[in-house]
Amino acid sequence: MTRKLTVGRVEPKSGETKTVVAFVHGYGANGADLLGLAQPLGGYLPDTLFLAPDAPEPCAGNPMGFQWFPLPWIDGSSEAAARASMALAVGDLQGFIDDTLAETGVSPQNFYLFGFSQGTMLSLHVAPRRDEAIGGVVGFSGRLMQPETLEAEAKVKPPVILIHGDSDEVVPYSAMQEAGNALSAAGFETYAHTMKGTGHGIDPDGLSTALAFLRQQMEGKAGA
Repeated sequence: MTRKLTVGRVEPKSGETKTVVAFVHGYGANGADLLGLAQPLGGYLPDTLFLAPDAPEPCAGNPMGFQWFPLPWIDGSSEAAARASMALAVGDLQGFIDDTLAETGVSPQNFYLFGFSQGTMLSLHVAPRRDEAIGGVVGFSGRLMQPETLEAEAKVKPPVILIHGDSDEVVPYSAMQEAGNALSAAGFETYAHTMKGTGHGIDPDGLSTALAFLRQQMEGKAGA
């Protein structure tokens, strides 16, 4: 049983939905935190519907925001509670993707996940375990959960770009290389980009890199 998510949306500038980008926010934030990126991206992706679901749980570490699952090293939750909650969140995001594909009629290959921090962790876990590959994953400032199970559990291998600030004070910069190594070893088409001098956030350079990746993937699939 998946939980229904509250979803913010910005309609395509062209009025026609050919692709969908879903923002998956970080721990203690909400969908609106990333939905503002639809404005700079939308001018270059006029046929893209932007969606931004709120995570289903109030955040233990920030009552004003939401969490996909608790983080023991921040909020003191147990490892067992975190694992159980993450399993629920995986189902929630899978259900959200399924519902979006049904509502829009867009094919999986024209759907993209754009995660930040905990949203990246969830996106990198969910995308490989779907029955049909989505168009790609943009992962900012996150890490790959359970890398040891990736190769055995991956059903599909969508392209991934990892973008991380080398001054990240929340998720270590080294997490990008660790995730990239595991994804590449499992056969994923993997790209990485360093935001120089950037902490735990998204800078203009990183956003431009994400946009270039999305455009490249979308244009490559336009004739498919």
